[in-house]
Amino acid sequence: MTCLSLRSGAAARNELPEELSRSLAQKAQGVGTRVVTRLRKDDAIAQFGRFVLVGGVSSLLYAIVFLSCRPLGDQAGNVIGAVFSSILANELHRRLTFRADGRVSWFAAQWEGGSIALVGIVATALALGWFDAVIDADAAWERLLVVGVVTGAIGMVRFVALRWVFAPRSRRRNA
Repeated sequence: MTCLSLRSGAAARNELPEELSRSLAQKAQGVGTRVVTRLRKDDAIAQFGRFVLVGGVSSLLYAIVFLSCRPLGDQAGNVIGAVFSSILANELHRRLTFRADGRVSWFAAQWEGGSIALVGIVATALALGWFDAVIDADAAWERLLVVGVVTGAIGMVRFVALRWVFAPRSRRRNA
């Protein structure tokens, strides 16, 4: 019989045979373990990986706050979302990305990281202002896309700046 509907067993139910399923699970676990091991290192590549993960989490918070504040207008939602997501990102970068919690206080991280984030807030505010003036669109996803593109560009500059800000003092003096 060649008709799939007449076959019985795992193949008919679109299930993988147990051996293949177990093999794929082991390979995925191995890849996951290697990624986690790599992210635990302290070089620039591992820091950048952690920076991107923190950026994703804080961007999700930004999007939730931005959309929640939509009745207040794009600019208010942008500023409120940026403030909340920056506070979260600065703390996660201090603790996780750059492992500076032993040498940089919470306040210092917020002050220094927040100063850098202020550039992003101004850039996204200008981009949203331009978008509203030039484009006649009302979809929230379009505004989030504009903010995402600007934030991504600012994020690259922010990574370099925070890497210097959160670096051990001896490394900062040598730079």
